[in-house]
Amino acid sequence: MDVVAMHIANGIVNAQVSGMFAVIAAFALAICVMRGRADLNDRLAPMAGLVAAFIFAVQMLNFQVLPGVSGHLLGGTLAAILVGPWVGALCVSTVLIIQCLLFADGGLTALGLNITNMAVLGTAVGYLLVAGLLRVLPKTPGGLAVTAFVASVISVVIASQGFVLQYWLGGTTQLSLSTIAGALAGVHTFIGIGEGLIAATTVATVARVRPDLVYALRRFRAPAASPAMAAAGVGGTA
Repeated sequence: MDVVAMHIANGIVNAQVSGMFAVIAAFALAICVMRGRADLNDRLAPMAGLVAAFIFAVQMLNFQVLPGVSGHLLGGTLAAILVGPWVGALCVSTVLIIQCLLFADGGLTALGLNITNMAVLGTAVGYLLVAGLLRVLPKTPGGLAVTAFVASVISVVIASQGFVLQYWLGGTTQLSLSTIAGALAGVHTFIGIGEGLIAATTVATVARVRPDLVYALRRFRAPAASPAMAAAGVGGTA
């Protein structure tokens, strides 16, 4: 079996399941495009380009996990924090498509599998964790760093387990599900820690310099007090 540099290779999951997840990925990305249009503006569009470029760079660091399957940084949580879940998923998907078509990183028939796991599942889980954590943690660079670290670790591990489901539905090798799940979870826990440190450092730095560029801070900041409440000394901004 050939070993590829990154992602899931062709033939690891059968054609029927690969095709099914290609449809799922296309449907999810269509929703992201529709919802992401509302977020894109003169401030977010350049940031999205920078985020995609950064994710492309960090994903070049990869680690072999199983024959035909490798682990690497994902970037979904980082993207969700900086540009939101819809645009963030599109950023990760763009990176995966470029890597597949231009650099043969990941199989073409497995592109739907990879997008579903890394762009859709990874970003969605990361964003949901960020949304929950920022309701209890301070909306400061330090609080955002802790949020980014925890959400990155968990989202990376969960995204890796998406492959376990895909393999259970249509795996073509003789590896057991327990072997796959254990190998992926173990390696991606360490990968998640590394990604968490990178994401925490990045978002904390951006938050200190330009907090207005951090989607999560804008989205989850406390609502400003009304004039009447402000006059009474009640409420305020985060």
